[in-house]
Amino acid sequence: MSSDRNPLRLGSIAPDFEAETTKGHIKFHDFIGNSWVILFSHPADFTPVCTTELGVVARLQPKFDERNVKVIGLSANGLESHQEWIKDINEVNDVDLKFPIIADADRKISTLYDMLDYQDLTNLDAKGIPFTVRSVFIIDPKKTIRLTLSYPASTGRNFDEILRVVDSLQLGDKNRITTPANWKHGEKVIVHPSVTNEEAATLFPGFKTVKPYLRFATLPGTQPATI
Repeated sequence: MSSDRNPLRLGSIAPDFEAETTKGHIKFHDFIGNSWVILFSHPADFTPVCTTELGVVARLQPKFDERNVKVIGLSANGLESHQEWIKDINEVNDVDLKFPIIADADRKISTLYDMLDYQDLTNLDAKGIPFTVRSVFIIDPKKTIRLTLSYPASTGRNFDEILRVVDSLQLGDKNRITTPANWKHGEKVIVHPSVTNEEAATLFPGFKTVKPYLRFATLPGTQPATI
């Protein structure tokens, strides 16, 4: 299952692929279109942590929609299994899961995106092939990878944090800012070091200088978001 391709890094173009999903056949770059995308993988269908995770994402669907973000899952099983699993997800979490889940029983896409588990020797299928870890890729409309995360199969993800990163990336693309630790939408941001004080006075009226390299500002029109 190893690959001799270059590793995926922040700033890499997300590899294109074609796949069958619970919402039909897709070509990934066409699926992205002009949206942001969160691609996230699961070790297998009908596993406890995965069932709760997908319920959380389904419940957060309106929050992703507000941010022009498409979500798409991947699990190392086939379409028939996925469709039956979705029934459990909806029942257990009292949701209506609408986003697609990729069928990747042969691990082709998991291998392409380096999602396979090489640490947990119990995370194998009946043929001894590794299942996926809990990988997350945030991809922008230019098909550029902007964030990667990998969780072990045993640990559920924090999707509030993933939404927080989307907010930071989108605001940073529109404004010359960065965001501090534990920042949430609507809180003070950091003026990018490339911005002079003269520019900052126009871009960020009332900005505060703490150190020459550390200047805080409030973006006009931003309000705290409910995540």
